[in-house]
Amino acid sequence: MAVTPSASNRPETRPAAPQSLAALLRGGRPLVMGILNVTPDSFSDGGRFFDPARAIAHASEMAEQGADILDIGAESTRPYGDARPVSAEDELARLTPVLPDVAALGLPLSIDTIKSSVAAWALDQGASIVNDVWGLQHDPEMAALVAKRGVPVIAMHNRESADPGIDIVADVIAFFARTLEIAKQAGIAREMIVLDPGIGFGKTPEQSIISLARLAEFKRFGLPLLVGASRKRFINTIAPSAPGERIGGSIASHLIAVASGASIVRVHDVAETVQALRVTSAIAAAGKEDRQ
Repeated sequence: MAVTPSASNRPETRPAAPQSLAALLRGGRPLVMGILNVTPDSFSDGGRFFDPARAIAHASEMAEQGADILDIGAESTRPYGDARPVSAEDELARLTPVLPDVAALGLPLSIDTIKSSVAAWALDQGASIVNDVWGLQHDPEMAALVAKRGVPVIAMHNRESADPGIDIVADVIAFFARTLEIAKQAGIAREMIVLDPGIGFGKTPEQSIISLARLAEFKRFGLPLLVGASRKRFINTIAPSAPGERIGGSIASHLIAVASGASIVRVHDVAETVQALRVTSAIAAAGKEDRQ
């Protein structure tokens, strides 16, 4: 739900309500989720959008580039195990000057947080999706909040640390099963859940690659899959590169993910990803027509 803008730099009229995630998923094409980090220590952009004005401008740019969904987070989860915990108060201080303006852009807005109190505030301010990188298994109040608000939840696989000795696909499947049981007990409708295998989180680079290669195995739950391989470190192990130089590897990963059944890709580079998906779709469609 969009909020009535109050700051001087917000639009004077209320935007149309954003299309629901369910409606977007029914559209039959992969969705692009644009990442907005309002943190000073993001692994991918080094705090480029910590300034509220720059963050709002970047969100607007991603919307213009074709993002279907925006995902805003104020605590760097830093998928390589060196995250610095942030209090709910600090998260809210970072989100307050940014999130209402981003919600006013009119796209579905996801709040990336592991704290139910932050998620509740964000939903009040116009967010319409909860993105929990601990799959409802960190904050015991998160599942109840999602059920009460009746909003979609993205439940991501995670581990405290990577263990190269485990079968990572089996671990992800077991984690998802626990998440779905928690959701069921809380009263979350199954059709409101999106699963994310958590590329780069609690995984070695090799395990991230395996999770992508075997992505189709996570379709056993009959739920939409989201993949966020954007700029992740596993790309560097294949083709040495800094985070900002991993666009090619990110796009390759996401095209393979979509071919394996991903419904949503979470990306930093929206324009490039949208172009790649459209070209891939056009070529595939031409091939089908040519065979008819």
